[in-house]
Amino acid sequence: MSGERNGATASLEAATEGEVPTHVAVIMDGNGRWARRRALPRSEGHRAGMTAVRETIEGAAEAGVSHLTLYAFSHENWSRPPTEVEALMALLEEYVRSQGEALARHGIRVTVFGDRMRLPEPARVAITELETSTAGGAKLDVHLAISYGARAEIAGVARDLARRCVRGELSPEEIDAERFAAELLTRDWPDPDLLIRTSGEQRLSNFLLWQLAYAEIFVTDVLWPDFTRKHLFGALVDYRRRERRFGLVKT
Repeated sequence: MSGERNGATASLEAATEGEVPTHVAVIMDGNGRWARRRALPRSEGHRAGMTAVRETIEGAAEAGVSHLTLYAFSHENWSRPPTEVEALMALLEEYVRSQGEALARHGIRVTVFGDRMRLPEPARVAITELETSTAGGAKLDVHLAISYGARAEIAGVARDLARRCVRGELSPEEIDAERFAAELLTRDWPDPDLLIRTSGEQRLSNFLLWQLAYAEIFVTDVLWPDFTRKHLFGALVDYRRRERRFGLVKT
């Protein structure tokens, strides 16, 4: 795990002068602390974080990243105060209205994964509209994890495979890592090469526990609303310095 604790930044040229990760995942953390330091409601921190979302998406597209996954709302977030949850759902709808057309125009395709049934109907409608309006994008795939928890995802796959074994459609001996991964919500895109976590916290927070098995981890003290594309470029430069062995010994 690497930590650019001082929030190092880099230029686009520096970020792209070598290998760029195919898939970058981001745990967007620090909205509440950002607001508290300014004596603002937590909802204002989440609103400020929307700027960082736009910066990160645009920066990833500029750098040539193919997939960008953003941890927008976790299963655990449902336990937050109802007023904060309502504000987050309202921001989701606002994001679709304000950014959907621009995302489609710039070739950004958005997909959403997680437990949609827990979302209020207006939020579900907004998600469907966003996915539909950006379906033709080919420059960058943005995946939003909303109402998502990795343990629930893994348990759901295990239940489904067990039911198929009981029905005789599958034998336990046929279940290996590849078969299991083919049932995950993220099965249609590659696992992340790089995980970025803002605000200095050094944990996975129930995010893509299976998919992050071999990801490089980059931690920055920068709070999410202050995160810019130059911070993203700094993380890409740091990634290029890593020696990725995937458990093997370099010869």
